[in-house]
Amino acid sequence: MNHLNVGKIVNTHGINGEVKVVRITDFEERFEIGTTLWIKEKETQELQPVTVDGHRVHKNFDLLHFEEFNNINDVEHFKESLLVINTDQLTELEADEFYYHDIIGCEVETTDSELIGTVKEILAPGANDVWVVTQNGKEYLIPYIEDVVKEIDIENQKIKIEPMEGLLD
Repeated sequence: MNHLNVGKIVNTHGINGEVKVVRITDFEERFEIGTTLWIKEKETQELQPVTVDGHRVHKNFDLLHFEEFNNINDVEHFKESLLVINTDQLTELEADEFYYHDIIGCEVETTDSELIGTVKEILAPGANDVWVVTQNGKEYLIPYIEDVVKEIDIENQKIKIEPMEGLLD
């Protein structure tokens, strides 16, 4: 069973078993009440299913409460653990939308077939995502915008770009 990260438990919150989560997903519905998530324990990598029965946002963190835990002592050891979902829980995307895990690992080349490198990371600084592409220790920041990204072939893990002036300098 394949899993994808949707959050990281960074701390507890209060004494009733609530956890403070840094979100690693664009889909708010991942944390809706009644949703099943799995806690991937930091130390053991074991997966423990949990059901969200409380969710609120506080100071840029998602505060979650799970049906299974009602005390700070029950959740203390989950600090630094990941929250994951099954891949069969993925939401259907629009035609020109992609999951990060589909883009990361793709080879990037120019429309002239010059290899730029491999997408290692995706940043979300604001208006558009920025792909971190690396090759031979060099790092390029490629904006995910229509003027630059011309073709995405997830099946073959290939991306074609038309670099703007100065983008690859």
